[in-house]
Order: sequence, then structure tokens, then C-alpha cells
Amino acid sequence: MNRVPAALQRRAGTFRPPTLQMLPVAVAANVVEIRARTRSTIMAVVKADGFGHGAVTVARAAVAAGAGWLGTTSVAEAAALRAARLAVPILTWLHPSGIDAEAAAAAGVDVAVGSVDELAALLAQATPTVRIHLHMDTGMSRGGCPRGQWDELIGLAQRGQRARRVRVAGVMGHLPLADRADPAANAPAVAAMRQARQAVRAAGLGSPPAHLAATSGTLTDPATHFDMVRVGAGLVGIDPSGTVRMHDASRLTAPIVHTTAVPAGTPVGYGGTYVTDRATHLSVLPVGYADGIPRECSPQAGVAIRGRRLPVAGRVSMDQIVIDTGAESFPAGTSATVFGPDGGATPTVHDWARWAGTIPHTIVTGIGPRVKRSIA
Repeated sequence: MNRVPAALQRRAGTFRPPTLQMLPVAVAANVVEIRARTRSTIMAVVKADGFGHGAVTVARAAVAAGAGWLGTTSVAEAAALRAARLAVPILTWLHPSGIDAEAAAAAGVDVAVGSVDELAALLAQATPTVRIHLHMDTGMSRGGCPRGQWDELIGLAQRGQRARRVRVAGVMGHLPLADRADPAANAPAVAAMRQARQAVRAAGLGSPPAHLAATSGTLTDPATHFDMVRVGAGLVGIDPSGTVRMHDASRLTAPIVHTTAVPAGTPVGYGGTYVTDRATHLSVLPVGYADGIPRECSPQAGVAIRGRRLPVAGRVSMDQIVIDTGAESFPAGTSATVFGPDGGATPTVHDWARWAGTIPHTIVTGIGPRVKRSIA
């Protein structure tokens, strides 16, 4: 049987593996920031595993800071929150596997319904009463009931509510242009949401809460707030409108696993796209594009090591990146911060998004499963 030499075991034991550290205090601070900008109920949307930060971790921090609802993509995700003893109302609205009405009723989870066919299929299931939110397409053309079929959807909801198969518990839509931070761009969707809410009331379905705004609308346009706002990216420090500085809620670190001294003119990585212009030291970090480091990033990309911003040298590999550390040689095991909220030399997720020509959402949701998770 092969055995790992004791010396290597001791050396490996000194390394802290690549780790994404979640910062619940930052989530709480972001909820406080949102609360200062709206009187509406705050729904904390924790889809995509809490935007890569851990759905339960983010949900607990948000609820403790004052969020009154939670939002997910599926009943299964919502049930996991219930299993974690989160008792606030939960809405799910994407249903990638279809609506499981029995599971929704058992977990006490609301479901959004965005078409006549979807509601008819829900009513055909033999289940206890399910709470539903009627979802209008307010301009996204990406789900939701077209306005021309809204009256038909309401009529079906009336019949389902009389039969005690469903209870209309909300009315919702989405803002297609909220990232512009321009209330005029939001006005058509706001008008559509008002019409949708009025039609529900006129049909005798009560006055369920209406909700339209996500993070950008919440931060920039009070007219979009209605009774509730849905905040997802903002929980973890991302404002898609770019108007409000939020608190980054994670820190990604990785240890140096190899360091070498090289002369000027040394090519680095696949294709030799980076060539050293002086004698220098190169250090390897065990994270790559399989772990969520963008393969396509600009020459400005870097990490922080002991208070210095140092550049990524050459192409990002599947499992590793190389850092040019100049005259300083760092021993194996030295921790590098890939991104974090620390300021100074430490890059942010917004820096990485800019270097990769993408949005911060893709950075935080793309951190792979090989990276260890921890909670500060």
C-alpha cells in the first residue's frame, strides 16, 4: 500500500486550503442600508445558494437584521430553509422542475404562477390550499403572464380560491431597466404593476401585497417599492445600478503552494503570453477557472499578499494561477487574498468583474465546490 511520507503530511497540514469565507455581518449591514431606503417589507432573495455565499447563512443574517420574507427559485430550496428552522414567509417563483404543490403546502411555501397553463396544472393537483402570487410580465418577456391574458389568469384564480385550492397571497412583476437608476425607465413597469394589482382587487381577491423591485429599484426608485422589495445581489454587496456602495460579504483566500526564482525573459503559463521583463519570483496559487477564477481577465488582474497588490502572470489554468511577486520570495503556505472587503491592496469582486468584462454576480456565484466554505 502506498503511503504519503510523514514529512509531506506535516507540510500539507500547515496549508490552509482555498477558502471562501462568508461574512454575515456584511449581509446584516446591507439589510440596514436597504431598510434606510424603503418602508416596504424586505424579501431576502437567497437563490443560487445565496449568490454563492450559502443560502442558509445569508438568510439567517438577513432575517436577523430585519428581512421579513425569503425568496428562492424552487420549493426544494425553500424546504431546505425550513429545515434550517427559518420560519418567515418564503416565496419561490422559477420552478425549474415544475410546481410541486404538495411539497409547497407541506413546507408552508408560497409559489408564483405566471401563466394560465401553470395555474391550471397547479389546480389539477390534489393538494391542500396553496398560497400563490400572480406574476405579470411587466416588460421582461422572460416569464410572467402577458397582460392580454391577465384577466383569464385572474378568473382561474377566482375559481381556485372559491374551491379553496389556492389563495392569492401576492402580485408580482419585474423591472427590466432598473439598473439604469432612472425612474423614467421604470415607469411603464410601475404602471403595469398598478393595473395588475387593481385588477386583482376588483376581482374580489383581496388586497395581497404587490412586489416589483429588486436591488437596483430598491436603491434608486421609491415608486417601484409597492408593498415589498426583493433584494438578492444587494445582500452580498452588489448594487447593479452602481449608485450605492454596499458591503462585500465574502473573502476568497488561497495558499501559495510553489515559489520559484526566474530570470528575465521567462515565459509563464500556457502559450507563454506573459514573459518576465526582469529577474523575479513566481508563486503558484491552487485556484483556477474550475474554481471560479475567470479565465479571460485583463493584465490588471491581481491578488493581495501581505498588503501588496501583485499581478496574475499569464493565463489562468484550470487549477492554478501564477503570481509575479517581484524581488520578494514568499514561502509555501503564505496566504493570498483573491478578493475581499478589506480595501487597500485587496481586490474586490467588482475588480474581478471589471477585469473579466462581466458582472460581479458571475464572480460570486461561480466559486466552485473544491473551495472550502467557512463563516466568519
